[in-house]
Parts: sequence; structure tokens; C-alpha cells
Amino acid sequence: MNNYETVFILNPVLSDTQIEETVKKFEDFLKKNGAKMVAKENWGLKKLAYPIQNKKSGFYHLFEFSAPGEVITPYEQEFRRDERIMRFLTVKLDKHAIEWAEKRRTRLKTKA
Repeated sequence: MNNYETVFILNPVLSDTQIEETVKKFEDFLKKNGAKMVAKENWGLKKLAYPIQNKKSGFYHLFEFSAPGEVITPYEQEFRRDERIMRFLTVKLDKHAIEWAEKRRTRLKTKA
């Protein structure tokens, strides 16, 4: 099991219900394929650095999870097929990135 982090941007014209459905779809996909969710964050509506599909903003979400390596290819194919997703990036975390992510999560919890 490797540790991964995915950040994805959803189309800003989606309703709250559509956003929740999309996030749940990808979370369920991971769980169904043997992944374990470590953290899930909603970063909200953010302005983009440059226009994507003629949009200037998007809803950002982050998933941190542990999964077997063979899950990632079909997982990313699902992102490519879904028209609600504007961009996504999945990275494999090394031991230093895992430590940093844990520190970031604990900082967020103490701020809340």
C-alpha cells in the first residue's frame, strides 16, 4: 500500500448537491478498490491562476489515501471521463511528504 494525495478542481457552476455527489463518487471508487482514506479536505471556491475551460475559479478538494498502486490508473481515468472535473493531480507521497501532511492536518485541527 502506497500513500497518495489527489487535488482536483470542480467546475464552479455546479450546485452544492452536484459537488457532494462528485466527491462521494470518487471517495466510493477508492474505497471499493481497497483504498483507505486518510484525510479529505474541502478547500472551497478559489480563483484560478489562469483560465481553464473559460472559467476563472473552481472548487478545490483534496484526498489523502493509502492504496495499492494498480488502483491509480483506473482512478485517474474516472477523473478524465467526468466532465465536472476541470483538473486533477495525484502524487505518491514519500516519507517526508507523509510527515509534512500529518503536521499540516494537526495545525488545521488546532486552528479550528
